Amino acid sequence: MTYEDWETSVPATIRNDSLWRMEAYRVGLFLCDLAWRDCTQLLKDRRAKTIADQLFRATGNISSNFAEGYSRGSGKDRARFYEYALGSAREARDWYFKSRFILSANVIEHRLGIIEQVIRLGLRMVNNERRTNRSVTRLETPSPI
Repeated sequence: MTYEDWETSVPATIRNDSLWRMEAYRVGLFLCDLAWRDCTQLLKDRRAKTIADQLFRATGNISSNFAEGYSRGSGKDRARFYEYALGSAREARDWYFKSRFILSANVIEHRLGIIEQVIRLGLRMVNNERRTNRSVTRLETPSPI
């Protein structure tokens, strides 16, 4: 599945939220959908049951933490959740590496590339929020990165 194909399949209620403008959120959500399929493959080998469970938890936490941070009122709060998302991305990278004996080299390379993109975006977001430490009123929304 390509990112473009996936993006058109996301319900309008999600795409119409201002959160959707955040690239790190979108890419994290895409990664989780890919991980769903990857975990189905991993579960065919009973030795990889724990890897599949941990991989899916880690990838699911990426977009969830970006979403929760986006809704926070201060830069310090947002940065904290964006850091959680970064931690989950790095954890997902670790679990994908451990799944290399079951998933193809092409799949692993593709997923690691997506995770690298999430990490780069997340680091910029954390640095921006820590630097500005601005508060958000109820009427304004954080600018997406």
